[in-house]
Amino acid sequence: MDVDEFEMERETSAPIDMLEHYFAAHGWTSERSGDEEIVASFQGSWAQYELRAIWRDDDNVLQFLALPDIRVPADKRAAVYETIGLINEQLWLGHFELWANSGLVLFRHAALLEAEERGTLTLAHAETLVEAAIEECERFYPVFQFVLWAGKTPQEAIAAALIETQGEA
Repeated sequence: MDVDEFEMERETSAPIDMLEHYFAAHGWTSERSGDEEIVASFQGSWAQYELRAIWRDDDNVLQFLALPDIRVPADKRAAVYETIGLINEQLWLGHFELWANSGLVLFRHAALLEAEERGTLTLAHAETLVEAAIEECERFYPVFQFVLWAGKTPQEAIAAALIETQGEA
């Protein structure tokens, strides 16, 4: 960690400002919509992700979404809803959703920021929000693909995608 990173870690900023710094430090393209919203793009192992944060000043809530570019056709929605239910049972932070109108799968979670901190976000908190979303999307992306394109049941897809390896090759 260099001096600039150390200084930034100690500081807090308005949530969207901090996320803008975080995205820039990783070299990710981002675009702001005022003080309330930022959208970034990140290339994961499986897909290109859209990362979106929305700040609600009145409630001191930062909502964070990761969209892994998974579209669900109408005939597969029941299976994906079941898949999402099984996946969400395993998550400690956030949840997956299927937007009914567009058929998009997304990961969403929200952070309630302390009112006495006047709506600021630390670098560590920003990192937790972003990395938790990306890690869960990366972890479960294959599950959705097995259900959508390989015709597996949600239970089969989870079992196939989440095999724990042991030892070394």
